[in-house]
Order: sequence, then C-alpha cells, then structure tokens
Amino acid sequence: MKFLGLSLLLSGSALGNDNGLALTPPLGWRSWNLFGANVNQSLITSIMDGMVKQRNGVSLLDVGYSDVGLDDNWQSCNDPKAAPGMHYHDAEGNPIVNTQRFPDFKAMTDHAHSLKLTSGWYGNNCICSDHCSSAAECEAQIKNDVAALTKFNFDSWKLDGCGNEKDLVMFNKYITAAGKPILVENCHWGSVKPFKPDPSLPPAEGCPWNFYRTSGDVRASYASVLHNLGTVFPLHKANLSYPGCWAYPDMLQVGCQHGPGGAHDPGLSPQETRSHFGSWAIVSSPLTLSHDLNNETVTQAIWDLITNKEVIAINQAYAGDSGGSYAESERTVELTDAYIETNENESPVVVPAHQYLYKPLENGKVAVLLMNSDVSAGTLTANFSAVPGVTCSSCAVRDVWAKKDLGSFDNSWSGSVDAHDAAFLVIG
Repeated sequence: MKFLGLSLLLSGSALGNDNGLALTPPLGWRSWNLFGANVNQSLITSIMDGMVKQRNGVSLLDVGYSDVGLDDNWQSCNDPKAAPGMHYHDAEGNPIVNTQRFPDFKAMTDHAHSLKLTSGWYGNNCICSDHCSSAAECEAQIKNDVAALTKFNFDSWKLDGCGNEKDLVMFNKYITAAGKPILVENCHWGSVKPFKPDPSLPPAEGCPWNFYRTSGDVRASYASVLHNLGTVFPLHKANLSYPGCWAYPDMLQVGCQHGPGGAHDPGLSPQETRSHFGSWAIVSSPLTLSHDLNNETVTQAIWDLITNKEVIAINQAYAGDSGGSYAESERTVELTDAYIETNENESPVVVPAHQYLYKPLENGKVAVLLMNSDVSAGTLTANFSAVPGVTCSSCAVRDVWAKKDLGSFDNSWSGSVDAHDAAFLVIG
C-alpha cells in the first residue's frame, strides 16, 4: 500500500464567495444527466413536487436537497429576433426563451418557492452556444442575462463553458448589484479559465462562484465516475475546496441510465452506485441528483442511499479539511466503458485497485471510505495510525451504510468489500 503525503494549508485564510451561500456543500437536483435536452416546464415542476413527496416517512427536502435546477435547452435556438451571429440573444443582449417549452419561468420559480425549494437556471449555454465577439457585446449579454435571472426570480445558476460569457468576475459584479444572493456553479470543466479559485485574491475575484467543476461531464459508468473523482484530489491537497467555494466533480449519476449519452451511459450497479455516492459525499462535493423522481421503481431502489442522514452529515461537515485520499494500493486496474472503447482519442481509466479516502469530523472522529475497484471482492484494511486525524489506537468503528456500531477495534479494521463497492466507516 502507498500512503500519500498530505500537507494541507489549514490556516483558514482561504475564503469563498462572500454571498453567504454554500457554507456547506449544496444539495439538490439538476436535469442534464438523465434528461439532457428533453426538458420542459411541466417536467421541472413535476420534479419539484417529487422533491417534497414523502417516501418511507421522509422527503428529499427533509434531508437537505433543496434546489431544483434546469440545465440546457430552455433557449430559443436560431430565433428570428437573435442578433446577427447570435442564436438566442437579441441585439440588446437579452436572452430569448423558448416559450413553447417554458411558457412562464416566473410561475415555475414561484412553484418552487411555494414548496420551500429554490429554483436553478443555466447560462453560457452549450446547445446553440452564443459567442459574443467583443467586450461590449459580452458585457451586454452578461448584464441582461443577470437581469433576466432577477426578473424570473431564480435562486441558483449553472454557468457553463461553451459560449463566450466566461467572465465570472463580471457576472458576480452584476449579480451583486442586483441585490439577491445567487448560488453560482462555475461549470468550466476544470480547464476553461477561470476554473479554480485563487485564494490570494479577494473572494469577489478569487472565487466569484460557490462551487466549481473539476472535470468534464461524468457519464453513467464506473470508469467515468472514478476518473472524475480523481480530479478532486489535487485540489483537496492544495486546500482549494472550502466553505463557499467547493470542488465539484459533476452531478451524480445515481439512478441514471441511458441519459444524453445513450449506450455510453449504461448505468451503475448497486455497488458502483454506493461507491459513487459515498465518494462524492466524503470529498465534500455538492450532491446534485439527476434521476427521474417520477419513476417510483428507480427512486425506491436508491431511496435509502440518497436519504442516508449519516452520509449526508459527513458530506455537510467541515473541520478545516474537505476530505480526500490518504492511501492507495500499488497495484492498478484499467476501467473502460462503451464511450472509451468507441472513441480513438480516449484511453482506459487507470486507478489504484484499492483507494482509501478520509474526512475529519468533529470530536476527534474521522470518516473513512475504503474503495475496491478491483475485478473481485477483497479484504481492505483501515490502519488507524495511517488515517489523518485518528488519534486512538483502540477505536470505536461505525458502519455508515448500515447505520450500526461495529464495536471497538485495536489498531485497525478489516472487512471484505465487493468489487466496485466501498466500505464507509466512522472511526473514533
């Protein structure tokens, strides 16, 4: 086993967006991972209803999932009123809504608010993206996008990287001037500047968003999930994921199958689903569902997982360390999927056969996720002396999945973990 050197800077000097939002990782739902471009107002309002529906005595809102976000394809592509060279902005920079799909945005956000939910929008769109060609044109579009956001009374905003509205400092300036704090996702894929925070700058410049994508889109395959998870680890080590400015390896693929990628989105097994949800939770990623809440078969199959209050509590905790990897096996495995195999520019995802993740909690306790990416079940061991933050040698261990105390163990805990599954523990 290889233990990873950790040298986090935990001085508390890093500050997130100063809009007062996302002091803990946001929880919610967004449309893209399952529905892609197949969205309309009736679907989104039905998802809002599903967020507050009681199942097994609890709703998603009850456990913290509070935002329902619309993704791409609300715009009127190639609208006759679009400015020359643009697809969905007019000559003044105003966004043009496809009112056949979304006849009344204000009624949609009002519906969310009546249910005590928040409502999310999407900008700098990828479908029929607009590429403003001058600084003045880009500023006009940013200014009027913010004006539209305010008019429709949205509460959150995913800003993608496809068009030319990439100046997130300018977005933040106009949002701040409008007066209402907006939860902002920087969806620049970990590659389109600006794509990560700069703590040396004031928050309005160094992190003018609340969470930021660390990777390209995640697909509903275990290989894609592990690839995206790995993009968080360097940011964790640099202490660049913190309250108000969380690193985010994309939405969840929990309960999603054959989304926008079709056969390239085959879906996850129950074991892979558990690993996916647990790993996003322990690294303090925002937890954004995307499954069909109107499909009771799918929803019930994942319900106990996504409403596990102990997992959510670990995700929401912050004791100066957002969580990351502390050890991994020397041996690696190759993961592939239909997308990788049919794209000559893609390569199999190479990951350690076993990965060990941790996150400090309060009162001297530490959450640990032991991930088995091997092709068969294996025995994984958490050596207490190797887990950052664990100070006991005889330690109480709790199974987070089962919500059950396992007893006290001397020096280590070992257990069998199925292929592509993970053991989730609290030690201390």
